[in-house]
Amino acid sequence: MIHSTFAATAATAAAPSSLLGRWSWHPNPIFSHRRFHLPISRPLVLPCVALEISVQSGGAKGETEKESKLWGGRFEEKVNELVERFTESISFEAEELWMHDIRGSKAHANMLAAQGLMTEGDRDKIIEGLGVIKKKIESGKFVWRKDREDVHMNIEAALTDMIGEPAKKLHTARSRNDQVVTDLRLWCRDAVDRILTRIKQLQVQLVKLALRNDGLIIPGYTHLQRAQPVLLQHLLLSYVEQLERDAGRLTNCKERLNFSPLGACALAGTGLPIDRFMTSQELGFTAPLRNSIDAVSDRDFILELLAANSITAVHLSRLGEEWVLWASEEFGFAIPSDSVSTGSSIMPQKKNPDPMELVRGKSARVVGDLMSLLILCKGLPSAYNRDLQEDKEPLFDSVKTITQMLEVTSVFAANITFNHERIHTSLPAGYLDATTLADYLVKKGMPFRTSHEVVGRAVALCVAKKCQLSDLTLDDLCGINSIFEKDVYDFLGVDNAVNKFTSYGSTGSAEVQKQLQFWCSKLEITSSE
Repeated sequence: MIHSTFAATAATAAAPSSLLGRWSWHPNPIFSHRRFHLPISRPLVLPCVALEISVQSGGAKGETEKESKLWGGRFEEKVNELVERFTESISFEAEELWMHDIRGSKAHANMLAAQGLMTEGDRDKIIEGLGVIKKKIESGKFVWRKDREDVHMNIEAALTDMIGEPAKKLHTARSRNDQVVTDLRLWCRDAVDRILTRIKQLQVQLVKLALRNDGLIIPGYTHLQRAQPVLLQHLLLSYVEQLERDAGRLTNCKERLNFSPLGACALAGTGLPIDRFMTSQELGFTAPLRNSIDAVSDRDFILELLAANSITAVHLSRLGEEWVLWASEEFGFAIPSDSVSTGSSIMPQKKNPDPMELVRGKSARVVGDLMSLLILCKGLPSAYNRDLQEDKEPLFDSVKTITQMLEVTSVFAANITFNHERIHTSLPAGYLDATTLADYLVKKGMPFRTSHEVVGRAVALCVAKKCQLSDLTLDDLCGINSIFEKDVYDFLGVDNAVNKFTSYGSTGSAEVQKQLQFWCSKLEITSSE
């Protein structure tokens, strides 16, 4: 490693000498290095001052000489070090993309040899060299150099240092434009599989949680107002259904992204006799992309993945909101275990469901990653533009965040119980059986709009008498409408109300059992688990 220093003195010369006596140093979001703050009452940030930037140059070119760029043939000047720092991407992509880059290069070398564009001997040296680089990266001995810009140039330059001339043939009929998007498609394909695994794990935990709470009736809410009684199992399975749609979107996304851009080169393809179908097959793609311009410029597959992640994040956020509310004293329905709770630095009594609060909060981050990429892509001209380097950080962040959200929600679901007694004592409030009473009148032949009005009058009577619908006498009910008979009490109370739900997919006990059986079978869960 060597440290390069340069001075930008124009602004320094223009700055009053009295302001340059003492400095404090802070991270600079532009340079990723340092910012000067002056010791005065209001901070003054100068546009450019004398500064020192440390650059890890490394390599075999000596202590002071910088390595020539692999693309530097037509350039007479060295790249400005600030520009070099601003344009590098190795700092955030190396860990994510190196494995896919090596895999793509091996497939490309095999194809070039098969097409007579390099000898088998050169191909073997390249494959062996890439294997050595892979082991160095895995062991942490590989040196990533920012002056080599990105993961592709780092690996290719290291390969050239290792085996010499044969490595220079590897980039035949390939541009970084098609190389990077090949890496990204391979990475996204693997990312989808990882997320799908986490989704299934959460579905399993939610179904198990439902099985542990058989028959528990809770208030169902609309507008956050009490509406109708539902089984807790029914509510939990509603989130399982949402996650299943999330999984479906990701599966469909994977189908559309699984096409190979390799061989599209910069944008126009190549006149060399390559076989794009061979590399596509070796890398496990469905087929090569038909249009080379589209192949290098398309980022729809990332947008689609981030959109799918965003919808999943919204689902998790809503679940998080529900459990946070239910863990409050005002509800008291849910009791997270100590292992998934945190305390307060000042209030000794506090027990906070922080993981689900952060799930709710991090959903904004995942949605923000999608917004960043949408705005990035909206005004780009056709084919590849360097702006697209900015697609990686939102992509990596979205996948990392949604994966963590799914994992911690699974752990929370495995460590939450429900306060049956508190829930049961809360059920009488809210006239949850009112709609079931309206259905009773419909079964007696009354039009629903009329039954709605009649039950509304019954509720008003309960409010006046400070009682529940089931507490009204038959005389009370017949005083509202003579249609009521003794069998009305079979429809009143939350237990009777739940048992009267019979439509497909409803909260009735029989229907919920069918839903549970379906999910236990699909997710391979036994009732004893």
